[in-house]
Amino acid sequence: MDSRDSSSSRSPNDSARPRVLITAGPTHEPIDRVRYIGNRSSGRMGIALAEACSARGWPATLLLGPVAIPPPQHSHLSVLRFQTAADLQRLLWEHWPRHDLLMMAAAVADYTVAGVRGTESRATPEKLKRVNDRVTLELVPTPDLLASLSPITRANQTVIGFALEPAADLMRESQRKLQGKRLDAIVANPLETMDSSLVSATLVFADGRSIPAPSKISKAEFALWLLDHIAQIRRRDS
Repeated sequence: MDSRDSSSSRSPNDSARPRVLITAGPTHEPIDRVRYIGNRSSGRMGIALAEACSARGWPATLLLGPVAIPPPQHSHLSVLRFQTAADLQRLLWEHWPRHDLLMMAAAVADYTVAGVRGTESRATPEKLKRVNDRVTLELVPTPDLLASLSPITRANQTVIGFALEPAADLMRESQRKLQGKRLDAIVANPLETMDSSLVSATLVFADGRSIPAPSKISKAEFALWLLDHIAQIRRRDS
């Protein structure tokens, strides 16, 4: 039976001070020991969420990818690092059972490298040598990390995803991800705002409701706004 259909004991303070698990930053999928497949995620959103949780006294664990920004340091916050999607999956399976709320702000690569064709070896080399011919990377999909957590997710846990899609597809893709990944809500971000220091997002719920955030606010301000709405959801469901 899916564990989301069952409940477990919780203390009266769980709704007021949930134990929060946050993921942030990109994954780097190695081509060799020097090169990788990645994306342009800065990790700023997840770090802002960790800062906001710490400001409220919510105990939090930040799973942080390879980013240049140093992680925050707070007594309520633990920070663990990852590089690849496989690293992050192991951390999620280890730490999610001990938390009440997951905010999946990490930008996980959709593919990882299975091999390289056009070089002397199909195995991942120490460092690819330049050749005067075409080199082909063999890519395989990475696991859907949020969907993979469904069997160990309890009914009294809350899962928030993030979607970055072109504005024309944003709401349709957000609804698809809500259902496919069994999320409680998703933060829908238009792709056109990528690299902006300001956020123009909508919080979309599994029941079809949506709440737009105040237009063009900083990530720190958005993090506080999001926590307000998450706290309301958790109180209503407790």
